Amino acid sequence: MSKPNQKPKNINFGSGPSAKRPGWTPSVLNNALVARSHRSADSMARIRDLLDRTRRILKIPADYKIALTPGSDTGAMEMAMWSLCGSRPVDAVVFDHFGDLWRHDVMTELKIKNSRVLTAPVGQLPNLHEIDFAHDVIFCWNGTTTGVCVPNSDWISPDRGGLTICDATSAAFAYDLPWDLLDVTTYSFQKVLGGEGAHGVIICSPRAMERLAQSNPPWPMPRLFRLLKNGKVNEDVWNGSTINTPSMLCIEDCLDALKWIETNGGLDAMTRRSQNNFAAIDQWVEKTPWADFLAEEPSARSRTSVCLKIIEPGYRELPDEQARAICRSIADTLMAEKVATDIMGHKEAPPNIRLWAGGMVETGDIQKLLPWLDWAYSLYKSKAN
Repeated sequence: MSKPNQKPKNINFGSGPSAKRPGWTPSVLNNALVARSHRSADSMARIRDLLDRTRRILKIPADYKIALTPGSDTGAMEMAMWSLCGSRPVDAVVFDHFGDLWRHDVMTELKIKNSRVLTAPVGQLPNLHEIDFAHDVIFCWNGTTTGVCVPNSDWISPDRGGLTICDATSAAFAYDLPWDLLDVTTYSFQKVLGGEGAHGVIICSPRAMERLAQSNPPWPMPRLFRLLKNGKVNEDVWNGSTINTPSMLCIEDCLDALKWIETNGGLDAMTRRSQNNFAAIDQWVEKTPWADFLAEEPSARSRTSVCLKIIEPGYRELPDEQARAICRSIADTLMAEKVATDIMGHKEAPPNIRLWAGGMVETGDIQKLLPWLDWAYSLYKSKAN
């Protein structure tokens, strides 16, 4: 196969930090409040602006609370678990490496009694109808490491007794999330927004805030997770204050992304862009004999973190290390050709090629990348033979 003659304009297809918005340059950071206190009036105004734009774009109800957290999405999720869990058993829904980390927290770190784990083989979803909504339920909307996602929200009980705690880090700004069914939602700047690392967002429903006000967890509470002050909800945290020092450069960068979304069609447009990106990959998979989605069911395939497996005869029988080396060869080849960065699948997932297809990625760039995957695979095969 001859080498393609067109390359993507933006070659960043990694799944976090992921592609910045079209036209981004470092000049968007020129007015960042560097060397300023995050507690200053100017900095607080920027942070509140970020939270207000987030609410508008994501269509978050007015009575839901939003706060910035340290530690990216991991910090936001563990803040939620340490602060809100313990009064009921937990159902941990696992179909992705990060869902398994939350399972570990529930079962091994917090040791919440009578909790359950619902899991499935890689590429599949557990039976979501077996969830007990009298329990708190922890799940990922979108599995970043497997490319598996929940197909819809029909399985979530509107009459639940427990809280739903949703890791939406690869879903926020790509899916129209059903806020009435989500009590706690978390994400980070570095996925669909194309932001930088270390900053998370936690969004809490009135039910979650009521639980927080009554919470008295039996475990030690690290300072970075403390949402209570003197036994009461720390309202400052939900009004732009942060528990530790945020990067005002990252705040400025995130604001730039939010402003771009607002001026380019909002959440609906971001959703369409991601759908178009996935459709381009789906059409390529349909006609490509050597590749398929890691996610087995079409309805459960992520349209942001898209994981592709090699399916040619003999490949499945290879030792994991050898299969991973083939995927690494493809990823390294395209990196060397300056066609795609960071497309090797997550280290905790089965060997795969992972393409980020969120709304900051241009469909034209996806379409230019795909022939290069064919070329890199054919190059590997010619060398192997």
